[in-house]
Amino acid sequence: MTMRQGVSGGAGGDCGGESTKALRSNSSIKFSNSGGNGVCMMSSSWRDEQQPAFINFISCFLNANSFRLNIVPIAPDFIFNCGGSSIAFIFMTNWYSDITSSLFSRVQKLKQQFAYLYVIVTLPTEEQNDSFIQSYFKSGIELGRPTFMPVLDTEMGFEKILKMAHARGIGKRQDAISKLKADRERSVQTMNAYLRVVNSIPGIDSHDANALNQAVGSIEAIAKASKEYILEYTDLSAEKAETITRFFRDPSYYLGPKIS
Repeated sequence: MTMRQGVSGGAGGDCGGESTKALRSNSSIKFSNSGGNGVCMMSSSWRDEQQPAFINFISCFLNANSFRLNIVPIAPDFIFNCGGSSIAFIFMTNWYSDITSSLFSRVQKLKQQFAYLYVIVTLPTEEQNDSFIQSYFKSGIELGRPTFMPVLDTEMGFEKILKMAHARGIGKRQDAISKLKADRERSVQTMNAYLRVVNSIPGIDSHDANALNQAVGSIEAIAKASKEYILEYTDLSAEKAETITRFFRDPSYYLGPKIS
């Protein structure tokens, strides 16, 4: 995914120095409320603590990358739903040493609720970075559970959030596609094995095998079906129905043909 870069914070509904109307008409930026790539849920309480220009940046950046924004009362700061996957984020846009206990307590609680949780911390100065590192190792948080990601500024932080959410969604979709392909391959293999067995019955062709599969079912079901049942639910002749029942029930008959 190539994130659209031509969007930056601004007041009054501007995106990257352009009006919303101009941005919509800019062919190089995909501005859409359809949420084609997914849905971003933003915490209403987190929104209220941010500068309006930054909220405008987020809104424009999401729209430019085809994500729909919903502002709702949620525990994490953000939850992204894309590709059937949900991923949660805590986004600390300001770091102060006196908020460490509340932050790590919140992290411990949320990581029990979300399988995928990431913490983004804005650390523009060396002093803040040192303070965060000291607080992190004092907190007792298990390393990498969840992952903390320091960033230099808020815009960079949100871009990382969006890239991670999108990557998770792509991975989920690819997993689903792989599973469908594997299921199809197994289905084809099962059908091929079925046809080989049924076609080995003398006088039974592929049309007859498909008719039996649709009307009767598995090999086991065919073996248990009576001649009368086969005649009632398929277009097979009485002779073929008799052959099938003898093939599965008469040892002197079914030991004769060989399955190729």
